[in-house]
Amino acid sequence: MEWVFDKLGLETKWMRKKREEHDLLIQTSEGLTALQEQYLEYMKRSDDNDAEIRQDIKNLTSAFIEKEIFDMRWEINNFAIQIADGKSCNRDSYQHCIKTYEKYEKILHDNNLENGEVKISMELINDSYKEKLKGGF
Repeated sequence: MEWVFDKLGLETKWMRKKREEHDLLIQTSEGLTALQEQYLEYMKRSDDNDAEIRQDIKNLTSAFIEKEIFDMRWEINNFAIQIADGKSCNRDSYQHCIKTYEKYEKILHDNNLENGEVKISMELINDSYKEKLKGGF
């Protein structure tokens, strides 16, 4: 019967409903395929953005570490210059500088960097500190 209606170009309610369900299934399938492609594109963009964010964090961390090292180096060297110029410094200043040097060394060690000129400044600071302690500070 279906074949006869099909040959005559007639369509029954049942045949129309079956065709509409088929068309709806095809549309849904195409929609899901498009959504899947869009999802994959978003995931790729997300991965790219994550990589950029990771790189930015590395750059910021590196810049922060460089600034920390520079500030500590400047503070230690400046204190050594004050001592070399004969300016009087109190015990807290010495202890603060020694603690700053310990932090400085830790940062250098953690980042596989080397200390250069600050060692000389610290020798001067330690020698002066020892003399002050012997003198009764």
